[in-house]
Amino acid sequence: MSPTAIDSSPAVVEGLQARGWVRLDGFLSETDARELSAESVEAWESGEFRKAGVGRGEQRVIREDIRRDHVLWLEPGTAGPAAQRYLAKLEELRSAINRSLFLGLFDFEGHFAVYPPGAFYKAHLDRHRGTADRVVTAILYLNDGWVPADGGRLKLWTEPGSQEGPAEWVEPKLGTLVVFLAGDHWHEVEMASRTRMSVTGWFRVRGA
Repeated sequence: MSPTAIDSSPAVVEGLQARGWVRLDGFLSETDARELSAESVEAWESGEFRKAGVGRGEQRVIREDIRRDHVLWLEPGTAGPAAQRYLAKLEELRSAINRSLFLGLFDFEGHFAVYPPGAFYKAHLDRHRGTADRVVTAILYLNDGWVPADGGRLKLWTEPGSQEGPAEWVEPKLGTLVVFLAGDHWHEVEMASRTRMSVTGWFRVRGA
């Protein structure tokens, strides 16, 4: 952990237990967040991303009417140094969640996500149909100097299972982390007017 970073695990655990979601500003130190952002930019400019699809395996299709982001999956053995540090921090978070909430989380899968100008992602849950392995979603934003006119906010409905009622709006600012129960909270990404970057992923359970 960076010496300037704060252990945010207790706040994440409390938010998940009390509300099923939590937003934290400054989850990473500014230095770590900038280095992770730089790795995403380098990979994007090198053409390593691919268009994100809908569905899994043979059911995966490109649906630009639903989502227009591009993704690059993070592999622990090949990820850059900043991504490795972030994955290590998430491993600490996974252990803390398990100790307190007994969710049986066994790993994390995730990817860089880039939304070019004009991209969006319509309302959805973070579980593929017929599956339950993704239990907790974690999204870290990597955008320095983001302002409201840039759009690209996350809309997170705060009532489990509902696409109506109260919602939390989150600007994708550098170092901000959002964590929520993947099967409970509908969410969407509004259209961005500048390139928007994040690391999106899920803590999973076995055999679900």
